[in-house]
Amino acid sequence: MTPLVTGETDRRRCLECGAHVPTDFRRVYGDEHDRAHRCPECDTWVRLFEGSAAGKSVSTPDARESPGRHGAETARWSE
Repeated sequence: MTPLVTGETDRRRCLECGAHVPTDFRRVYGDEHDRAHRCPECDTWVRLFEGSAAGKSVSTPDARESPGRHGAETARWSE
């Protein structure tokens, strides 16, 4: 049996990574339709505070695109 997918079900997921996003997070950080474009699972809090969850372009580099920033790359001493 296939579950019924509604608009509310779609909004409960991050548009970037698909993780569950609580209603309050979407209301505060999301776009005008309460959708989260990024979430704490796929972005840093610094970028989320700057507006990445609302789909805005932000000045802080994305850890996924800039290895070595924000802990995205392991240090050699930890290998």
